[in-house]
Amino acid sequence: MLDRLVDLLVAEGFLHLTLDEVSARLHCSKTTLYALADSKADLAVQVVRRYVEVSAEAVEARVAEVTDPRERVATYLAATSGRLRPLSGAFLDDVTGFRPTAEVYRSSTAAAADRLRELIAEGVASGAFRPVHAAFAAEMATATMFAVPRGDLTRRLGLSDTEAYGELGSLLLHALASDT
Repeated sequence: MLDRLVDLLVAEGFLHLTLDEVSARLHCSKTTLYALADSKADLAVQVVRRYVEVSAEAVEARVAEVTDPRERVATYLAATSGRLRPLSGAFLDDVTGFRPTAEVYRSSTAAAADRLRELIAEGVASGAFRPVHAAFAAEMATATMFAVPRGDLTRRLGLSDTEAYGELGSLLLHALASDT
């Protein structure tokens, strides 16, 4: 049930929906929804947490498949952007505009930046990347990755989300290259 709820809210957002509307859309009772959380606010937090947890697991599974530091960073960027791509503008607006879910989102963004920093630092340590401030590089990449699904950046640049993520990956990997 929680996964079905995630799919609905990721596509449409949640602040405008009532629990009656959600239960009707999911063909379940409000009692079923209340079994997941005590309130609509708690339900929204559960949805965001679930999406973040499933996304992190999927991204890490993809990264674990590769060993080359450059490929690990590229895979991390591609897998993370793939998990961000389905998030609707309405969902992102609701998440960032509602304090409890915004905190979950901020925490997940920080975790993504930390993980990317680790991958970059591993590449620097192995000599695959030139010596850079790994935390700064990760913060810049993560900020862009989370800005793309919001749409403003891609509209200003005339790029699709896929093109923007590709440009980010290319820019970051070229900036990190040990032969530049």
